[in-house]
Formats: sequence, C-alpha cells, structure tokens
Amino acid sequence: MAGSVTAITFSRRPPTPGDRMRHWYENALGWATVPGEPLRLVTGLRFDVLDVPAEAGFGALRRLGPDSPVALRGDRMRLLVAAGSSDELPGLLDWLEWGALALDLVALGAGGRMEAPLPPGPGFGPVDARPFPPGPSGPLQGAAVWLRPPVPGCEVEASLPTLSAVGGGGGAPDLVRLVDTVATHCHRVRLRACAQPLAFS
Repeated sequence: MAGSVTAITFSRRPPTPGDRMRHWYENALGWATVPGEPLRLVTGLRFDVLDVPAEAGFGALRRLGPDSPVALRGDRMRLLVAAGSSDELPGLLDWLEWGALALDLVALGAGGRMEAPLPPGPGFGPVDARPFPPGPSGPLQGAAVWLRPPVPGCEVEASLPTLSAVGGGGGAPDLVRLVDTVATHCHRVRLRACAQPLAFS
C-alpha cells in the first residue's frame, strides 16, 4: 500500500556495570573519565592523587578530613588532594627534608590517570572485589575500591588537602602535614622491608 510506513524497533542493550560506573562518575560527581576499559579518571582537573603503600596511607588518614576521598587497590592507597598538589610535591618534600630519600610516593597530576574505584553500593561489581575489613595488614586483592567514597552533590575540592590550608581558618586539611606524615610512614615501611632477614636456601 502506497504511503505506508513500517515502524522499526531497535533493541537497546541493558547498561553494563561499566556504563553505570561511568554515569556515576560523570553525572553524579562531575568527574572526567577516559574512554575505554577499565574505566579511568582524569587527574589534575578536580583533584590530584598521592599513590602510596597502603600501610603508609593508613598511618596518614588522621591528617585527612572525614570527607576526603581515599581509594584502595591491592597494597596501594590513593589519597585525593587538591589539583596542582603534584607540582608542589618535589619542593614540599625538599622543604620537609625528605627530598634526598627514596620514598615509595607517587603523585598523579595534570595528564595523569587513575583507575576508577568501584562506586559504593550494589550493582557496580562483584562483592568479593571489595576489601573487608579494610586494614593495614596484608595485601588487598581485587579491583580498586573506595575506602572513603566521594559524596555525590558535594564539591570534592572543599574536602581535599591543600597548601592554602596552612595557617588558614578554612576547613580543608593541610597538605604539608599530610605529606610529612605520609613520607614518615613511607620511610618506616621501607626501613622495615630493608630490615627483613635474608632467606638462605
């Protein structure tokens, strides 16, 4: 019959956990992500990251505000700090007299990428990927997870350690104290590892 139109229905694939993760980061938090799998977050825009041994990170948690996001992956901890902090880190370590020592401390800033931890709540990944209970003893297995997740609807910048917090009256944690504490714990972890007795066969 002339003029008839045939309706074509396209089936949509159901959203995958990766799609839901990307939606949560981009829409609920407003954070930039990188195309591809695994999902990665862009550092240097809303935040920088200090990547440290988990044991050192647990020792430094008291220097963070309760709303400062912290992630875990394996035996590494990622502490979110104010954007631009990675550029300040070498000079800050020198000023704190840690610059001459080899510390297992990596800063991710502009142009960096961080594996996106599983968002809190059901539907984002296997339950056994989440460390429970989280603690400083022994390596943690599985995907990156939030120990202290970011809160949708809240500006993350206000909770991140920053240099401008030194001597200020604001609520942001002090980056100098955090870096000094992390460096101290990184050095202790390194000394402990060097002091382990050698195994002879």
